[in-house]
Amino acid sequence: MVVAAAAVFPWGGGSPAWIEVPEKSKSAFMELKRRKVHRYVIFKIDDRREEIVVEKTGAPGESYDDFTASLPADDCRYAVYDLDFVSDDNCRKSKIFFISWSPSVSRIRAKTIYAVSRNQFRHELDGVHFEIQATDPDDMDLEVLRGRANRT
Repeated sequence: MVVAAAAVFPWGGGSPAWIEVPEKSKSAFMELKRRKVHRYVIFKIDDRREEIVVEKTGAPGESYDDFTASLPADDCRYAVYDLDFVSDDNCRKSKIFFISWSPSVSRIRAKTIYAVSRNQFRHELDGVHFEIQATDPDDMDLEVLRGRANRT
């Protein structure tokens, strides 16, 4: 599917951003969701701004710290993270988070492109339980995710 996002960019002129979501990207998400092959998947918009591609996948045994260390400190990304936790009523559960990572130090152009295509891409990923928009590591601290997951 093509994610269509038309934007008027702050550096002048309108420019449509047609961003393809290839099957490989959707498959990586489905492997996380159904088969638990990945703990997380990090996606990026390719350099030509034509596709949302898988940049990195995390093995099931990787930690949340491994995941956050894989996100660039100065550029935007999308990610899905499969959080396993024990609920307040002592049940083992799993919830999938969609994270839109847009650090405050990233380029305005990157922030705009990621912001305009976020909703369409997010809706391609059927089965996400929660969405987080983070501009700072504190916005997506593990305790933030656990708190959101435990409210359901």
